[in-house]
Amino acid sequence: MRIDKFLWSVRYYKTRALATDAIKKNRVKINGMVVKASRDVIPGDQIDVRKDQINLSFKVLQIPKSRIGAKLLTLHIVDTTPKEEYELLELRRLSQDYYRERGEGRPTKKDRRDLDDYVAGDQFLLEDLE
Repeated sequence: MRIDKFLWSVRYYKTRALATDAIKKNRVKINGMVVKASRDVIPGDQIDVRKDQINLSFKVLQIPKSRIGAKLLTLHIVDTTPKEEYELLELRRLSQDYYRERGEGRPTKKDRRDLDDYVAGDQFLLEDLE
């Protein structure tokens, strides 16, 4: 099976097009070598994928016939990614959430007005000190 189809079938990418783009950008390696999208995957291959700013790695146990469910992944691949990579990803997620809670979106008009009032208040304080 081709590497782009394999990455799609084991749910590392949502579409084959996304998998192909990642391969073209040299983010996918098989046994330490950069590959093309047409490269065949065989059981025993060690695949390294750079995704979400971390290096994921896994070993191929067997090739699925088509896209498989998430519960069946353990039959086809073994995740060999170091725990430090997942901790790094979690640290990045936490550092992004310090300002706003997830799902709040962009600032509202009220948020902007409050910020403008706060900044204007600081300017008046600085003028009083001079």
